[in-house]
Parts: sequence; C-alpha cells; structure tokens
Amino acid sequence: MKNFNQNRRNILKYTALFAAVPFVNQLADKSTLLAAGIKKFSTELVLNGDVYTAAHWGALKVSVKNGKIVKSTNAFSGMIENPLQSVTADLVDGKNTNRIKAPMVRKSYLEKKANHRELRGADEWVEVSYDQAIKLVSDEIKRVRKEKGANSIYGGSYGWKSSGNLHNARTLLHRFLTMGGGFVGGLGDYSAGAAQVIMPHVVGTLETYEQQTSWPLVLEHSKVVVIWGANPMDTLRIAWTSNDGQGLEYFKKLKESGKKIIIIDPIKSNTIEYFGNTAEWLCVTPNTDVALMLGIIHTMLTTQQYNKEFIETYTEGFDKFADYVMGKTADKTPKSAKWASAICGVSESKIKELADLFFNNRTMLMTGYNMQRQHHGEQVHWMAVTLASMIGQIGLPGGGFGISYHYANGGSPTTNAPVIGGITVGKASGDGPEWFNDGASISIPVARIADCLLNPGKTIDYNGRKITYPEIDLVYWVGGNPFVHHQDTNLLIKAWKKPSTIIVNEMYWTPTAKMADIVFPITTPYERNDLTMSGDYSNLNINPMKQVVKALPNAKSDYEVFSDLAKACGFGDQYTENKDEMTWLEEFYNTAYNQAKKAGVTLADGSEMPDFETFWKNNKPLVFAPTPEGEEFVRYADFREDPILNPLGTPSGKIEIYSETIAKMNYKDCGAFPQWFEPIEWLGMKNKPAEFALVSPHPSLRLHSQLSNTSLRDQYAIADREPIWINPADAKAKGIKNGDIVRAYNQRGQILVGAVVSDIVPKGVVRIYEGAWYDPMDPSKENTLCKNGNANVLTIDIPTSELADANIANTALVNIEKYKEKAPQLTAFMPPKGAK
Repeated sequence: MKNFNQNRRNILKYTALFAAVPFVNQLADKSTLLAAGIKKFSTELVLNGDVYTAAHWGALKVSVKNGKIVKSTNAFSGMIENPLQSVTADLVDGKNTNRIKAPMVRKSYLEKKANHRELRGADEWVEVSYDQAIKLVSDEIKRVRKEKGANSIYGGSYGWKSSGNLHNARTLLHRFLTMGGGFVGGLGDYSAGAAQVIMPHVVGTLETYEQQTSWPLVLEHSKVVVIWGANPMDTLRIAWTSNDGQGLEYFKKLKESGKKIIIIDPIKSNTIEYFGNTAEWLCVTPNTDVALMLGIIHTMLTTQQYNKEFIETYTEGFDKFADYVMGKTADKTPKSAKWASAICGVSESKIKELADLFFNNRTMLMTGYNMQRQHHGEQVHWMAVTLASMIGQIGLPGGGFGISYHYANGGSPTTNAPVIGGITVGKASGDGPEWFNDGASISIPVARIADCLLNPGKTIDYNGRKITYPEIDLVYWVGGNPFVHHQDTNLLIKAWKKPSTIIVNEMYWTPTAKMADIVFPITTPYERNDLTMSGDYSNLNINPMKQVVKALPNAKSDYEVFSDLAKACGFGDQYTENKDEMTWLEEFYNTAYNQAKKAGVTLADGSEMPDFETFWKNNKPLVFAPTPEGEEFVRYADFREDPILNPLGTPSGKIEIYSETIAKMNYKDCGAFPQWFEPIEWLGMKNKPAEFALVSPHPSLRLHSQLSNTSLRDQYAIADREPIWINPADAKAKGIKNGDIVRAYNQRGQILVGAVVSDIVPKGVVRIYEGAWYDPMDPSKENTLCKNGNANVLTIDIPTSELADANIANTALVNIEKYKEKAPQLTAFMPPKGAK
C-alpha cells in the first residue's frame, strides 16, 4: 500500500475516562435449572456511582443512585451529541418499557385448543413457572424434531440483537438448535440484501460491510463528495457492535472542508439539514436513482468524457453495456439525460453538469443502503460501480465509491487492536443423519419468511440456484422484531398462524412477543455482564459491559435459558462447556490479551493491555490507536496498482459490468449488466394504485424498532402516533393540518399517523419512518387498522429479483386522508390481557 501521509496518526483525539468507582458485592440470581457444572459467581454492582457499558449507540457511562439508573451519557467527552445514549434508564424500567415479567403462555395454546393458532395476537396469556416453560419448550422441540425433522424448525433471529460477545441472542439460539440437531436458517439481511448478493458478482466481495477508503484521505484528496441515498447524520448514531462515534466527527470535518458536496435524496433528510448551504441537494423521484445514473453515463459516452483506459484495463463487458445505454439493444431507447430527467425529476442540464463535474474532479460516490431496498434493488449499486468505473478513480485516494460510509463509521481508520473472542454456534450433538451435524440444514432468504410459511414446497430461484421451501412447524425467535421489520404486516400475520408453535425470548411485550405462544422474560444488557468492541471497522475500543443494576426477579439471560433448554434436551454440558458468564468473558478477553502480548500491541497511550482481572476492576474501555496502514487505506488500491497480481474475486478478476455468470442464470428481472427496470409501484407508472410515494427510511431517534418504548418518543410522536411528513400543497388539497391524525392506506393495509406538514418532502411524496411498533385496532380481525403507524403495514412483500430475493421496503404507493373518527387508544406499549 502506498504511503500518503505518516502524520495522520494524530487526527483522532481521545479523552481519558474516570477511574474505578466504589463497588458492592451481590450474588447474581441463577436459575434452579442451570446446567450442572455452572457455578454461582459474585458480580460487582455499583449502588452509587458510575458504571461503564456499551450498546449499539456507543460506549456508555451510566450513573447509578441507590441501585437505580439516573443518567447515561457517552463514555467519551467532546463528541457530537447522540441522543440515543441518554435513555438507558428507560430501557430498564421506564414508563413505556413494558417488560415481560414472567414466563408466559397463551391460554388457548396451553389448553391445546384445536384453533389456538387463529388466536395468536388476540388471546389472553397465562403465567407459568420457569421450570414449566422450559419443559413445554423442550418437549415441543423434541416432538417436532422426532415427527418432522430439523427442516421444520426455523431459527428466527434476524435483527439487531443486543451488543455483546456472550449474550448474542442469535448465536446462542443457533448454538442450541445446531447442537440439538439442526434447523432452518436465513440468508442475507434486510439492510443490504440486494447489494450484498450483486456485489460479489461485480467486484468479487460482499462490499456492503467492509472498510472504506480512509476518511483522512477523503478529506485530503476528494474534490467532490456525493452522498447518494444515505442519511449518515442519523444512521451513524448506531453500529452493529458498538458505535465508535468517529463517523459523525468526520462528516463534521467534511462540512467544514469547503469541498463540493452533493446530496441526492428524495427528501430533505437530517443530513441535508445539517450541511445546509455547504451542500447541494438534488431531489430525485423515489425509485429512480438508476435512471439518473444512466443519464450521467450516457452524457459521458456522448461527450467522450470518461476514462477509457480504466474501462479497458480494469473492467469486463463494457461494450455490451454501452450498447444498451446508447439504445442499440432491444429496447432501442438511448438513456440520455433528457430520457433520465423525465423519469427521475432532475433537470437535463443538471444531469449533464454532473457528468462533467464527476469526470473532471476527484470524486467519491458515497452510496447508501436505502436505495437498494427497492424493486430491482440489485441494479442501483451495480450501476453506481459502473459510473465510478467510467469516472476512473477507483483505487485512488479520495476517489471511487463506498457503500458503507453511512454505516458503522466506515472509513474510520482501523486500529492495531487485538480482537476479543465470542461464543460460537458449535457442533451437533451425537450421531444422526446428515442434517443432524450440519447446523442450518437449509437456509432461505430472510426476507422470504412469510412466503416460506405460506407456501411450503414452493421452489424459488436465488442467486443461480433453486431453493425449495420447507414446511415450518416451529419458529423460535430471539433478538429481533419481525412484526416491525418485515414487509406487508397483514400477509405476515396470515403466515405466522401456520406453524404449530411460536417461541420468543424477549425483554419487552413487542408486537412479535404478543404474536407468540410461549415467551421467556429476558434480561436487558444492563442486567448482565458482557464484552464488546467499538467500531465494526475501526476496532477502536474494547468495552466492558458491566452489569449496571439487579435483574428483574424472573428475567433470565438468553444464555441461561438456552443452557437450561440444552440440559432438558440432553446436551447441557456440551452447550455450556461447564462455564459460567464470567468464565466465558475472561476467555474471550484473553483471546485478545494473548494476541496483544504476542504482537507487542499497546494501548493508544503506550501502556500495555491489562490482564482481565485488572481490566474488569478498572471499569473503563480500552482505547487503541489507528495504524499508519489504517490511515492510508485506499479501497482497491492494490487492484489498481496491478490487476494481474491483485485480481478481484470475480471470474474475470476485473470489475464485471457485464456478468457472464448472471447471464447464464437467465433471470427476467436481473440481466447480465445493470439497467433500468420499472418498479412495480412508483410515481411515474400508468394506472397508479395509490397517489403518494411512501419513503420509509431509518428513524432519527431509534434503532429500527429499538428505543420505541423510551422517552425519546415524546420528541417525535404526533397525536400519540408515528409522524407522517406531508408536503404543504398535498396537505392543503386533503384538508390536513399539522397535528391532525391521518389514515394512510392502500390495498395491503391501513395505519394511523400524526401529520407534520413540511416542505422537507416534495409534492407527491410522504415520509413515515420505519420501526414503529405494530398496534392492531382489533387483532381478531384481518387487515385491521394499525393505531401506531407501522409503515410496513403498507409496504410490499415481493423480492427485489430472482437474484437476491431481498426486500423492497422503499417501493410503495399509499393514499392519505384526514381521520375523522374518535382517535383510538394506543396500546402498543401495554401488556396483553393476562400479563402483569
């Protein structure tokens, strides 16, 4: 890797943390069923003082008084404020917390009523003992395995499970199901499902969750930065492990840099508001980014302002794509700036101006996930890479493209930190048929779960192969909330009533918990001990996640629940390896500690990494320094320097603008090169089924559905509902004013939302953040009104294409009207009938 600037090591500044605080010993409550060999241990709980922990929204300093959380803030001072860090107390016992306080079973399920499945979501609940719940679940899992096999058990754990390397709900579930004999798993994710399938065909790597060209190089070398379909000022408040906070700091530097900044988005996002007059906003019609890119590309071809040398040296199949762009293929339509303008709403002159600007300046295209969560979503990032290839700056500092600057602080330089260990899925227990030893015996695309439940035996195409849906009889879901994140909620409800048994581990009475048969009450991350690292790419910190407060009396960690279920199923010792919580954590830490010792790695201040006992007692995160290599990292620099010695992982070793692999798949909805496909619903279609384009991006004050039940909701709820943003002209035409309750509806469902009349959305477009908890008016009736504004009641549940089978949450049209009936009481944060 070329050396660009050795002085960048000092770009990140860190502040010291407070020293240890006074502790008091308290025995942790342990299950009466916890597997043999697990010993009780003492946890050090702070009754009065500060405790350091971590969450997806960052390293936290939590202040405790008389054993209660009174305040939480960023563990590090001097950083951009992140409001998500302030509501830790709400997550333990806030007014809307709605904790599950005991093991619960639905009444008709417990009574073995023949029609019990039809009552899911509308039944009353019965409290049972923990022992009884363990027996119910273990007996049912054993029954399904014996009668129908592993292909009848779905290990549902897609979602943003809690941070922490031990209490990782997804891994703990899959470990239990794997050791028990296998299960049906999931392929891909909802966040970037289309991009992560298409990118390996184009550039030979997953790309969506990989380190980006270092921010210091962007700030030094880029002349033009394009933020396309991303809202980093909101989405960089979170990370998959724990947020290192650096991404927001770098976007602040970008704002102050004086560079040409262009933000392309259908709505005036918080990022556009943040940059103000330091950036240019291009308002694009929803679902038409591909057309806009084609207009730029056509202009570059006709003016001959594109990097022919890069195309010839580093790409494959450009000529076939160029014929399509120029209208020489079957559709006979040149994809000119004029053609693109009529589709995307950006003027013809502006499209031509962008082509000239990008080619004649060092340009970084920072694209987001939002625009690939649409019908034919595979095309948008494929087209973006093609556009970047024509600009010809891929592999240069500050040039090319990046898919993850808006996520988990991509581009924050990687440190020298050793990596802590974590619990693993493990191996199957004992002898048995082939599937018995293979963990997930079959996997389906995660976004096709409703289709799978409704259509067992159906065969679908997926990325060049065929997948036949199994018949699922038991669903075990942990660490997620599908009744908020999955599309077409009413269709999911129908699908959810097909299996015999639904089991959920949860902290709160979420919509998913209310739709289960058996629920276990789970501890919050603040009621148990764990470890995590900060920065999915940077590895900036190793964070202690010390237990902050005493656990709710009947709450257990997922580890305890699955340890006890494993014991009941006959493989408890294998599951636990006879280790308790702190034994696991010491082992995970020592993985990193031994790496550091062997490699001579020190902390950012030059001191040695402490042993586990010292680290845990000191009660503060460890901070590591970026390496010169991390600060000088240029994505694809090695490939650019020598594409023969450093080929990409594609069949040609080059960027595949034309993919022979995809061509052979012969899919009708994903061709051999990137192209424009008309979405199933969009503003430019003929005979629109509804009037307005619905944009449902990531929320500003939540992590998807997490934090919905905190006091942050007071800052955005309108008339006690999720807000809908409506353009003033549209609101006037519908007789809607600020604060009115609005019914948004289409052929898939209906929801109530609170009106915010604002020009941040253009005419014909409405915005409803995804993540509001589904709250049915009458759960016993089909297609009932959602009282709380869950956007996915309105979205479409079909795949992006036969290639990726990802979700199309951002492709939907809706109608709106003022709601004139008496507003129903919100029950989203209330326990169901029979629950405490």
